[in-house]
Amino acid sequence: MAENTLLQDFNTPYGTVPFNNIDNSQYEEAIDAGIDKALQGVDAICNQRSVPDFDNTIVALERNGKDLERALAVFFNLLSANSDDEMMEISLRVSPKLSDYSTSIALNERLWQRIKQVYDNQDKFNLSPEDKMLLQTTYDSFALNGANLQGDDREKYRALSAELSELTTRFGQNVLKELNTYEIWLTKDDLTGLPDDLVAQAAAEAAEKGRDGEYLFTLQQPTYMAFLKYSDRPDLREKFYRLYNSRNSKGEYSNIDNMKRIAELRRQIANLLGSETFAEHHLKRTMAETPANVYDLLDRLRDAYMPALKKEMAELTQFASDTEGRPVTIKPWDYSYYANKLKNAKYSYDEEELRPYFPLDNVIDGVFGLATKLYGITFTPNDSIQVYHPDVKAFEVRNPDGSLVGILYTDFFPRASKRPGAWMTSFREQYVDENGVNVRPLVSIVMNFTKPTPDKPSLLTPYEVETFLHEFGHALHGLLADTNYASLSGTNVYHDFVELPSQFNENYLTEKEFLDGFARHYLTGETIPQELVDKIVQSSQFGAAYACIRQLGFGYTDMAWHDAKQPIDDAVALERNATEQVKIFDPIDDMIFSPTFSHIFAGGYAAGYYGYKWAEVLDADAFAKFKENGIFDKKTADEFRNNILTRGGTENPAKLYRQFRGQDPSVDALLIRDGIKEAPAIKAEINKD
Repeated sequence: MAENTLLQDFNTPYGTVPFNNIDNSQYEEAIDAGIDKALQGVDAICNQRSVPDFDNTIVALERNGKDLERALAVFFNLLSANSDDEMMEISLRVSPKLSDYSTSIALNERLWQRIKQVYDNQDKFNLSPEDKMLLQTTYDSFALNGANLQGDDREKYRALSAELSELTTRFGQNVLKELNTYEIWLTKDDLTGLPDDLVAQAAAEAAEKGRDGEYLFTLQQPTYMAFLKYSDRPDLREKFYRLYNSRNSKGEYSNIDNMKRIAELRRQIANLLGSETFAEHHLKRTMAETPANVYDLLDRLRDAYMPALKKEMAELTQFASDTEGRPVTIKPWDYSYYANKLKNAKYSYDEEELRPYFPLDNVIDGVFGLATKLYGITFTPNDSIQVYHPDVKAFEVRNPDGSLVGILYTDFFPRASKRPGAWMTSFREQYVDENGVNVRPLVSIVMNFTKPTPDKPSLLTPYEVETFLHEFGHALHGLLADTNYASLSGTNVYHDFVELPSQFNENYLTEKEFLDGFARHYLTGETIPQELVDKIVQSSQFGAAYACIRQLGFGYTDMAWHDAKQPIDDAVALERNATEQVKIFDPIDDMIFSPTFSHIFAGGYAAGYYGYKWAEVLDADAFAKFKENGIFDKKTADEFRNNILTRGGTENPAKLYRQFRGQDPSVDALLIRDGIKEAPAIKAEINKD
């Protein structure tokens, strides 16, 4: 039997992954062996006779399991980016093993006692701020999962957690199952206003069911949103809206009882772990820290955006009335329809007209060049570094002095073996090993841009350029990391801080000075005209108050469910009360969105939905410093690099942010960016230390 490459040290340039020597037969063996070795390592930590200290327990645990991490990084990254049926089957087999492995460590009483002893005696050790953060995150990863509980409480915790896991899974499955039951059959007369591609898709769906000449629509989000945006038939828009917004509220796939129980289970778990509410428990490990700070931000944004929303809605109502030649009252199913028409009337802007100015090769030069201007780093292709698919390219990233920053893989085009979307990931995090060697990271950014053809390059829309900038921001967070511990490196930061580097980068899309460096028409070489840049800005500001207030409604509702001190009986009343101050339209019957709110009931955003707006405040405020000093100002860029990008999760992000900005983040910059001109200068207070 051939040697398993994943079980050997990688003898390659910079320790990069030798993809050419890895095949599907190696994954499961490597993961099994990695689990065994990691468990042996945990036993060795527990069996030491020496008194527990930071190095022999906390650092030893941090460095344990490297073989497993290496195998998992390769397997799961390729499962997303270059998968096949066999890999899918392997993932189903290894997932329970990995779950058992995690549980066995989390419930290892001897290991926990060693960690607790170090934690309780930490003043005896000479710990740096980064050491203290590693100790805190290690302690929390056990304590927040019930390690501190004894006897009946520990059993109760396990039972509550098991039920919670089952119900969150069922919630998500119910949303999916009910969504797939909807079939709306229309005739040709019903299609007025709809785009050709949507009509063609509906005709194809009907033909598959053997009903040629008819049109089948579903409530899948892209179809639903397009129908409300383009259909000239208000009666059908209302029908779609009512169906979509009453999903999972009754019948076989109702989530009403599920979400009440999920919220109650989370509350009981929080109580067991010493907090009054789940939000209080969860927010301890975030930049926000407390429910009060979350409400403070939501309230400040509400006060700033509600007056602007009233103006937006008045303008839209007037436009709709003028368009129809009669007084119109905007209903929720009318908003997208008239907003789209008003936007086109004001800006006559189509993203497609900008594609010719964004050929991918130019955009790569522009985005990489941005990092060169700001941080002095260079990107050089290296064909000797192995890649997992011919479309993938590897770049050496270096500092001005020639030292290695890391390796960046780029994977830009769709294929059957790759999931949709865009993401940044790592094949290896940056860290300092036991010999003092600074191990540099292997970072990858994955997109799904249109492939070039023999006579036309890959041309991007502004949204796709923004996506590239976003993921590249995450990549810089990983590449520029300079920490001792992998678990605190790069993007391993608090949930409400992780989007700062990525969203910060997006701000450059509307800067003519940046675009002039690379955005040229692929046929004529003409630089992008100022009027088109203005349209990007104006378009991004259109409906900003509506979009913000809608998000605040979700944020308040999330907090209402998860900051509750008592069991919740009436879901409709809860949602009505939570959204009363950010109400855009009058409530319709008993219609609520919570039964389909998968972000908080089946995803990772429970007591965390506010994080979307939190990150926007941070990125706008951070970019405001660049606007003050010059968008390519080297001193400001050095401060951003040294206080944010290199530091990962080594200190409280509120402290890191203040070190960069010299102040707490202000919501002012976001208001200016969104065109909320009359906004007062108000600050979102973030925890003081």
